[in-house]
Amino acid sequence: VNDYLARRDAAQMGKLYNWLGLSVGVVYPGMPHSDKREAYAADITYGTNNEFGFDYLRDNMALSKADRYQRGLHYAIVDEVDSILIDEARTPLIISGPADDSPELYIRVN
Repeated sequence: VNDYLARRDAAQMGKLYNWLGLSVGVVYPGMPHSDKREAYAADITYGTNNEFGFDYLRDNMALSKADRYQRGLHYAIVDEVDSILIDEARTPLIISGPADDSPELYIRVN
């Protein structure tokens, strides 16, 4: 549901999963690229629906395989799935940012 709960649950349940021989990772906004790749490479990855969604979008915009975060997807256990699929379904995930090119470029084209 939120980054705090994802980190908390990964820390609490991670002890059990590690004892069972499974690795645990957690993804959150702003974490370094290498740490995020490592978290997605774990057997179990905790995070929010927005973070998974934005990382999926970023991976589909990546120019090289080295720039991707996620690996092949297999299964998902989703807490409070009704909130995500119904309540938040109307909220699109949009990646945007400042334009790299100068506005004069567009004026010259016209």
